[in-house]
Order: sequence, then structure tokens, then C-alpha cells
Amino acid sequence: MTGHGEARLHQDGVRVTVEIRTVNNRFLKVSLRISDGYASLEPLIEAAVRNQLRRGSVSISVRVERESSPDDFRLNPVVLDSYYRQLQEVAKRESWSPDIRIESLLALPGVVTESASRRADADAVWPVIEGALTEALDSLSRMRAEEGAAMGRDLHVNCQAIEADLGRIQQRSPLVIEAYRKRLLERLNKLLEEFGLELQPADLVREVGLFTDRSDISEEIVRLRTHLQQFDSVARTEPNSGRKLEFLIQEMLRETNTIGSKANDAEIAHHVVEIKTAIERMREMIQNIE
Repeated sequence: MTGHGEARLHQDGVRVTVEIRTVNNRFLKVSLRISDGYASLEPLIEAAVRNQLRRGSVSISVRVERESSPDDFRLNPVVLDSYYRQLQEVAKRESWSPDIRIESLLALPGVVTESASRRADADAVWPVIEGALTEALDSLSRMRAEEGAAMGRDLHVNCQAIEADLGRIQQRSPLVIEAYRKRLLERLNKLLEEFGLELQPADLVREVGLFTDRSDISEEIVRLRTHLQQFDSVARTEPNSGRKLEFLIQEMLRETNTIGSKANDAEIAHHVVEIKTAIERMREMIQNIE
């Protein structure tokens, strides 16, 4: 599911900003950007994310800033002097104007060095990062929970729509048998009149019975309604139920296809199409539910 979470934490001279974004994905995919010098903490960050999330493409940005002090940086006069003399020699040789500005020299590699105390120990900073990460994940979870609640309501509406179509199919099913009996009797009587023969009632009963057996969808209706009730119950009560809901969707689609192939009726076929459309909408949503 989509979501966004952000947190900032300032502690022990360290400022940490964590931003997390998620978009829909059937599986869990984590991408992480972190400030230089803290790459060793990536497995810990990813483990914390995977402990809370099950699905989605997750983008994480972790920015770490340490407060500076006067003793954090040192000027290296030897390197600075070397740069200065070399630039003067080049300027003299090439007949350039020796306008050498100190701020330009300070930006050159090695002129200003970072003290050992400035170079942060990643393990020492981890508690601050972990705190900010936890806050960002909590914020993300709240946003995803709101989206999940909306999806739950939509899934319930689709379940109700399927139940309504299924009820109409159940009402229509006995009428299909009677309509077939009437059509068969009319056709047979017309043919028998042409040849002067009589129709035995037993023959008609046997043929209608065979059709009834082939087109009986009562078991499929019962199973589909059971799957529908299970789906609605799981979606409402069980956390991390995405895989189970996917399985129920597959079973619902299987029963619906069987009803469509056995019913042999245009009106029932229309309701089957409506049910399959609702199931497909549900299937797309379920792929993003944990």
C-alpha cells in the first residue's frame, strides 16, 4: 500500500532525518540511501523495516548530520604551502597573474583535515537512527492503516455485490430447468407430429434429469457463498491476511467459472460476468494488502 512517514531526532550532537515512502508491490522491495560513513548500518535498517512491513516498494532516506566544534577540523600548513608554491610556479611559467585566493586553496584536498573525533562511529550513532526510524515507521503505519481501512470498506462493498448476484443466480437456477423442459417438450411434439409418433413421459423425464445433473450449480453456489463469508470475515478480523485472502479469491473465481460453464443460461451468464468483475477488483486490491 502507499504511504509516507518522516521523523527527525536530535540527540547527543547528532541530527537524524528519516523519510520512508511506499508504493504498491506484490512483494517487499527495499531501497535505502544513507549518509556517507554509515553504510554498515544498512542491514540493521532493512531488518527493522522488514519486521514491520510485508509488501510494497519501500524507499528509505536516512540523513545524518553531526554538530561541528572548533576542534573538529585542522588546517594542514604543509599541504597548503605546497599548493601555494606549485600554483606560483605554474603562474610564473605560464605568465599568469598570481592572484591566488585563500578560500580556493582551502577547498583543495588535504588542506583541511577532519579529526578522528569528527568521524562518527556508526555503532554509536545507531540508537539515534533507530529512534528516528521507529518514529517514521509508526507514522507510515498510521497512514497505511487509514488506506487499509478504506480498502476494507471497498472490499466489503464488493462482497455484498457478489452476494446479491449470487442470490439472483440461485433464484434463476430452478427456472432454467423448467424452461429447458418446456423447450424440449415443444420441439419433440413438433417432430413427433410430423412422423405420427407419441412421446413417452418417461423419455422426457429421463432427458430432463440428465440436463438437470449436467447444469446443477447448487454445490458451486454453496461453496462460493462459503468462500465469500470467509473472505469477509478474514478481511475484517485477521491481521497480515493478504496471502489467505489471495487463496480465497482464487477459489471464488474457480467456483464462479464453473457456474458460468454449467448454467447454460443468458441471465445467469450476465450475473457471472458481474461477479467475475467484482472478484477482479478485489484481486487487484488484495495484491497490495499485507
